[in-house]
Amino acid sequence: MMIRLCVLEWRLAVSPLRQVRKEKGAKKTKWVLKLKFGVTWKAIKKASSCTTKLNRFHLTCASSMKQLSLVRVQAEEAVKPIQQAHTKKKASHVVTKSLLSLLQLPYTASDFIDWGDLMTPTKSPKENISTKWRGIHGLHNWDSLLDPLHPWLRREIIKYGEFAQATYDGFDFDSLSEFCGSCRYNRHKLFEELGLTNHGYKVTYWFGRSHLGETWSKDSNWVGYVAVSNDEESERIGRRDIVMAWRGTIAPTEWFTDLKAMLERIGDGKIKVQHGFRSIYKSKSEFTRYNKLSASEQVMEEVNRLIKFYKAKGEEISFTITGHSLGGALALLNAYEAATSIPGLPISVISFGAPRVGNLAFKEKLDEMGVKTLRIVVKQDIVPKFPGFIFNNILHNLNFVTKKFNWVYRHVGSQLELDMFMSPYLKRESDLIGSHNLETYLHLLDGFLSERRKFRWNARRDVALVNKATDMLIEELRIPKFWYQLPYKGLVLNKHGTWVKPSREPEDIPSPLSVASENELH
Repeated sequence: MMIRLCVLEWRLAVSPLRQVRKEKGAKKTKWVLKLKFGVTWKAIKKASSCTTKLNRFHLTCASSMKQLSLVRVQAEEAVKPIQQAHTKKKASHVVTKSLLSLLQLPYTASDFIDWGDLMTPTKSPKENISTKWRGIHGLHNWDSLLDPLHPWLRREIIKYGEFAQATYDGFDFDSLSEFCGSCRYNRHKLFEELGLTNHGYKVTYWFGRSHLGETWSKDSNWVGYVAVSNDEESERIGRRDIVMAWRGTIAPTEWFTDLKAMLERIGDGKIKVQHGFRSIYKSKSEFTRYNKLSASEQVMEEVNRLIKFYKAKGEEISFTITGHSLGGALALLNAYEAATSIPGLPISVISFGAPRVGNLAFKEKLDEMGVKTLRIVVKQDIVPKFPGFIFNNILHNLNFVTKKFNWVYRHVGSQLELDMFMSPYLKRESDLIGSHNLETYLHLLDGFLSERRKFRWNARRDVALVNKATDMLIEELRIPKFWYQLPYKGLVLNKHGTWVKPSREPEDIPSPLSVASENELH
């Protein structure tokens, strides 16, 4: 009797009531309770018992199990966060699926409730790539590594993408703050505050543009930082890795500069790059309080210092440059300068949603100097199609005629293209800002297997991160849009019970004058 009551109560909770009328003349109306998809009590009982066993099933947010790929690529076979039981093809009721999948509920928000130790980790295990790092960093231009995407390469790309994302997350957007345009944290606290210490790097220098005039402009001046791998991470990846992370476009003045699509000659010969990008990279001013050097001068001074230090210790060194949007363009200019001034240094560029930067001569020179560039793009993102959105596309169709034109913009390196519609978690609508967002890129990258396969079934990166600064996630997940902000919008309650803007301690005021000492580098 108790079991029947439980079944009735459960059916009332999950099943709509259907009113079925009898033939004419009937005095009464019969109410029939019916399960939405004809699931029998026997199947429900078995499925319920199965879902209570820990680590046996995974409640997915996918609209259908068919939208998630069960294909495991190479090393991913060793990582099995979800143990799936074998199913019988003849069975009419597949009892090894979760109760929710039996009812075919399209999406669930339950995966975003904190279940403590029962939750799936959001990070994949770290592999030792010490003997494979050159291939992973483009020694053979990523041949056979992109489609299908090698899991070791995926993890490394996401790592550098998160370094680029830190330039947004640490940026002070508050126009009412006296430090607007700076980094919220000094170099000692940046990774700790943003949860990036697990990557095994430490920031040695952060810097800004110098030509905006005031100490902290109401537009912006913090554009990136230099970091270096610690001893443990260096052993895992097979060398001492110096990273330069460039921030993308935020300020109105930067958007205006980005639109200056005129090609400008650099050095001797036919090499030309976009005028606006180069002005951001090279401009400087003597009137700023802190950083009188250009971004170019600051980063190259720090990179040369680090190379000198670690070479004296006999270590193998690499220079990896990453950036999103404008940051991807600055990364290429940085790579060009570094390869020109430091011959023989292994240099890789990992960019996300980056525009075109220079002409054919610029592309060929980077190839000649051995710079390896991997461009991650989203099919629906229009930024990688600029400059020359219309003109370049027309010329591309005439490539047999125009391929040697030096006044045409050219992309550099290898490309990995992602598709927003690949993910079952993203809305099926056009969103120019959302499709360009870096967190959208990292989400799609985490789920990408190959162009012909579906979203990776064991993708682990936190899906909620997509909505940090967008409204891209489907409503069924119940993740707030644009949720990333400071508590109480930056105000704090002081000891007198008054809400005030917090002051910064001297060591918490980010300054390019703060550089890691040799003792810190050991």
